[in-house]
Amino acid sequence: MTAAPDPTPSGVELLQQYFTAFTPVQLAQFEQLGPLYAEWNEKINVISRKDIDALYERHILHSLSIAAVGNFAKGSAIIDIGTGGGFPGLPLAIFFPEVTFHLVDSIAKKLKVVDAIAKTIGLTNLTTQHTRAEEINNKKFDFAVSRAVAPLKELWGWSKPLLQHKNRTAGNELAPALLCLKGGDLAAEIQVSGTKPKQLSLSALFPLPFFEKKFLLYVPR
Repeated sequence: MTAAPDPTPSGVELLQQYFTAFTPVQLAQFEQLGPLYAEWNEKINVISRKDIDALYERHILHSLSIAAVGNFAKGSAIIDIGTGGGFPGLPLAIFFPEVTFHLVDSIAKKLKVVDAIAKTIGLTNLTTQHTRAEEINNKKFDFAVSRAVAPLKELWGWSKPLLQHKNRTAGNELAPALLCLKGGDLAAEIQVSGTKPKQLSLSALFPLPFFEKKFLLYVPR
């Protein structure tokens, strides 16, 4: 008797349910992330133990939700604030090979993992910096991205000074902005933030239980 197929794909197959234009190079890079993160997570904990088996859904696909709603034009510069183990910046750097990503975090050992994985998969459009976003004063970016880092008020305070005042790269569909991934009830957090973000429910993009209370906030400069 032939076993019934698994109705819930995992790994790269899960990504391909929602993104269909990956190149062979991108597919190979995404495929390597699973074993690489599993290996490094044994040495340096960058992903919770309960989440490592759901890496592609809870970390990679979650990060790529930003790509599902906005196209970064060739030559754009993106800062990932509080990247931790490389999310959302590293998956986005694979997705947008002609865009540069600068990933910052205050914990150096996490960036060691990011650097090692990026080098192993041949990712050349990604740099890291051991610092806090509020300490950067000599760089400007087209967009800032983040995932579950800090309350929106603080996050916007760090991001706004780093953003260009207007699009400098032809083809960007969005104005310079913060794009942040958050979860739960955000009403009070948004109210005290002093911003008026556009809020997108990720369950509209990915009809999976994990995304039911996950949101993308778009805060233009």
